[in-house]
Amino acid sequence: MIRAVRAVLARLDAAGDPVLPTLARFAFAASLAGYFWASALTKIGDGPTGLVHPALGAYAQIFPRKMEAVGYDVSQLGGFHWAVVVAGMLAEFALPALLILGLLTRLAALGMIGFVVVQSLTDIVGHGADATTIGAWFDKVPDSLILDQRLFWVLLLVTLVVKGAGPLSLDRLLDGLFGGSLAR
Repeated sequence: MIRAVRAVLARLDAAGDPVLPTLARFAFAASLAGYFWASALTKIGDGPTGLVHPALGAYAQIFPRKMEAVGYDVSQLGGFHWAVVVAGMLAEFALPALLILGLLTRLAALGMIGFVVVQSLTDIVGHGADATTIGAWFDKVPDSLILDQRLFWVLLLVTLVVKGAGPLSLDRLLDGLFGGSLAR
């Protein structure tokens, strides 16, 4: 009986490498990609140059205190603010797409972890999120929008950093073509 249990556990261990990253990418695509893309769409400015001339709301989302201090006049902000807003907007489009495709997955997941940390700090410090929205770990309330929810987001992303993209990915396809170790 012990041998049978060990055999089952060995199969479960072996299944973890292909199953976990595949499920993590599916979970990201099913629950978070649309959220990030919708957020990115709110940052695009008017017309064909909207990606390089973000909307006023993009600056207000990312630099709420600074925008309030300058009376919501973007012309009073510098190149640094523009670069951060454009980079953030492009990251919200590109990083989820890379994760779904399983391309440069580990790097994209690391980028998303950084994005989630910055987003959370902006919500707390910049937008002044209240204690209920921030939440607390190790309490009886599992649904705060920042600490609880984003902990699960980061766990999903850490799975991709550690495990790679899995077998159904462009990383794995490229591994086969070039003999690398992106998806392993």
